Amino acid sequence: MKYLDFDYSEDVHDVGVFEAMVAMSSPLQLAAARAEVVRVLAWAHEAYPDQRAPLDEGGEWDYQLDGLQELTAVETLDFDVARQQLVMQLGPFGPPRHSLTLSLMGTVQFCVAFRAQFEVD
Repeated sequence: MKYLDFDYSEDVHDVGVFEAMVAMSSPLQLAAARAEVVRVLAWAHEAYPDQRAPLDEGGEWDYQLDGLQELTAVETLDFDVARQQLVMQLGPFGPPRHSLTLSLMGTVQFCVAFRAQFEVD
């Protein structure tokens, strides 16, 4: 995968967690990153059908997916001597910055299969 770079951690109950976060401004990069998320989740649903549920409720795997879109604009600041305060003028907004965060939680069996499928260390 080009955009999703997973970090792995494990809790005391042998639940593995793969986490990836990616941020970009380019619409092409955003589309490619979202396609990778779709690829991962499609595989999980196909490889472990009807087994997605919180692990403490008997699930084999689960996930959390979050997105954020941030808009930025340049602020031009000046000091107004007479009023003894800063004066701010907001410039035009730049392109939005998008962030995606994907966390996959799974049993040992799920994590082994995920590593093999996506060549994750």
